[in-house]
Amino acid sequence: MKLKLFATIASFVLLFGCAKSNPVVLEVTTFKIKTTASASAFQKLDAEVESNFTSKQPGFIKRQSGINDQGEYVVLVYWNTTADADASMQKFMADASVADYAAMIEGSTMKMARYSIEDEFKADNSTFVEVMTYKTTDGVDAKSLAKMNKKVEVKVTAPKAGFIQRITGNAEDGTQLVTVYWDNKAHSDAALQPFMEHELSQKFMGMMDQSTIQMGRYQSLTSVETGMSNKDKVVALLNSFNTGDQTPISYINPEKYIQHNLSVGDGLAGFGEVMQHAPAQGFKANVVRAFEDGNYVFTHTEYDFFGPKVGFDVFRFENGLIVEHWDNLLEIQQPNPSGHTQLDGSSVLMDLDKTKANKQVVKDLLEKVFMKGEMDKIATYINPTSYIQHNPSVPDGLDGLGSAMKKMAEQGMYMEYHTIHKVLGQGNFVLTLSEGKFGQQATSYYDLFRLENGQIVEHWDVITPIPAKSEWKNQNGKF
Repeated sequence: MKLKLFATIASFVLLFGCAKSNPVVLEVTTFKIKTTASASAFQKLDAEVESNFTSKQPGFIKRQSGINDQGEYVVLVYWNTTADADASMQKFMADASVADYAAMIEGSTMKMARYSIEDEFKADNSTFVEVMTYKTTDGVDAKSLAKMNKKVEVKVTAPKAGFIQRITGNAEDGTQLVTVYWDNKAHSDAALQPFMEHELSQKFMGMMDQSTIQMGRYQSLTSVETGMSNKDKVVALLNSFNTGDQTPISYINPEKYIQHNLSVGDGLAGFGEVMQHAPAQGFKANVVRAFEDGNYVFTHTEYDFFGPKVGFDVFRFENGLIVEHWDNLLEIQQPNPSGHTQLDGSSVLMDLDKTKANKQVVKDLLEKVFMKGEMDKIATYINPTSYIQHNPSVPDGLDGLGSAMKKMAEQGMYMEYHTIHKVLGQGNFVLTLSEGKFGQQATSYYDLFRLENGQIVEHWDVITPIPAKSEWKNQNGKF
């Protein structure tokens, strides 16, 4: 009888674990940082926020930060109570010491949820975490879910190499949480497919409402090595107009700097000459969007450069130094008929794994529709129901584009694209540099497109005439 009772108790402990401590709160926040923010600078500030702010708040237990392969960040903070978490959040929002950190975050991407958990955190040596949230299907009760959850942990996940800890919890709205801590990404990767194929895992997944499942896999920031990227160097260079900092000049190759702004002389000497003629208040630059494609960095910037202007800049790097520069600048104008400016709109970088496909969509649009005149295909490339336009003269939608082009044609002002010189992209943003005519004038077209689900949904441009060769201050050509 005693042996039977002992076996029963042992089975219970194996299945459900030891006695649980009082529930604590796990706060999960995900977000992306602005395209103009430096990942290395953000990582440094994140560590400072943890050591100087969050860890000093009442009720704090543990904080971890990570990033996934799509550039999404996660911050996991364990608190004793919801009241502790609330108090910290309120203080965070008003504390000047974290202002620089908060300013780097793309606010529209931030999501935060809190979960009640009973597991004691024991994964200090983890460098990789999986975070999954979901809601259950109708009819799944808490007891059955807990039982299945533990079976999956004991029989499927825990035996895998590199496993450290699995923590589960639930939110007030019924959303369930599973976090799995691994010693490294390689072991997490190796365990993923066997997990999906296991019979218990499939039963567990069957208890979930499939439409609610969210999964993120994050490398801890403390295990990520970051340095100054080419994009960081370009943003620092443009921001030096505001700060007067001379350090970013060192990011330009002094022996090789090919200039394609035809109003500026070649090399660093040409750049220096422009700076010598700056007005007393200097030049100003507000970088709104910044992207990186291989050895190229391209930016979308609001300038005070002999007056308010909007510009696209493209920089090419060799061995970590800028060796070539292209740009297109235009005076800031009034909002277009739909109320959009030349700079507002989305700046959230997404779909890093779709860069190549998105570049092809844009290239096909320009080649087939604007160069070959296959207008019947335009809705293949541009979303016919959701198309935001930032050209100063053109309203939203395909109808807006069509009516604007018709009006220009009636005035003899045809937009012609003859040559696509560059197609640069990162994720859901693609910039093209094209040459053509606007009316009878040789014209440079810089077009920035944002895509969703394989279609263009937003467009910005800077269209400028190409001056006669007799007016050029360098012989490198516009493109």
